[in-house]
Amino acid sequence: MNQSNSPAHGAESSPLGKPADYCDTYAPDLLFPIARQIKRAEIGIVADSLPFVGEDLWNAYELSWLNPRGKPIVAIASFRVPADSPRLIESKSLKLYLNSCNQSRFADADVLRVTFERDLSQAAGAPVTVDLQPLSLHPVRVIAPPPGESLDELEIDIDTYQPSPDFLIAAQDGPEVSETLHSHLLKSNCLVTGQPDWGCIVVRYTGPAIDRAGLLRYIVSFRKHNEFHEQCVERVFCDILRRCKPRELAVWARYTRRGGLDINPFRSTGEFPPPDNSAELRQ
Repeated sequence: MNQSNSPAHGAESSPLGKPADYCDTYAPDLLFPIARQIKRAEIGIVADSLPFVGEDLWNAYELSWLNPRGKPIVAIASFRVPADSPRLIESKSLKLYLNSCNQSRFADADVLRVTFERDLSQAAGAPVTVDLQPLSLHPVRVIAPPPGESLDELEIDIDTYQPSPDFLIAAQDGPEVSETLHSHLLKSNCLVTGQPDWGCIVVRYTGPAIDRAGLLRYIVSFRKHNEFHEQCVERVFCDILRRCKPRELAVWARYTRRGGLDINPFRSTGEFPPPDNSAELRQ
């Protein structure tokens, strides 16, 4: 059965953490969609009333296929999955899907790009855009520091390592501020395997001033939490929105790569555009 055409599955049914035979001929059936609403319901998100807009930006560094003469081509690619798509795509299944192109022949890079857009859009349930750049074109990956001020040098005591939104406090009776804050101390764990996920998180907002020590304690509190990248960012966004009541808010994270893929979710109330695709140093 083609999983792209089947109902979305739960994470417990995914190929994560299970032995897998690597298929090296094109196999779109390997894509494993997971319904977003399963986890969104846990944090009070109503399916037809999302509190955010945004996207999940994936970068793929291990991509190869054969040209019509059987010669390998290597490339990097980025995939943009809209946040309002009903399904996310499980990361190991995407890796297996990309590897299935290794011994498959495609007329050119554009044919493969169109193929990716079709298959990923079908799996996600919404249009996915793909940028594919063969290394022969000398693509450049820019590494840049995150925007805004770092929270990481704050001298604070921390002893809580599960998400604790009570740490989030804002001065509701004070003047409105606009600021961008970031931390490299984000760590969570894979929902299925428990393996650590490392990332840098950025919070940009306009509204009552958020207590920085509390925000850092909140970010660190994800350290033993098990959840997918996209779900962690949505949890952070919703907790800040509810507890601190900013007028405008954007949250995004750049996670270090695993299996040749990095995932960079972005969620916003709509006033802030998505960040560019500059890499975080650890990516």
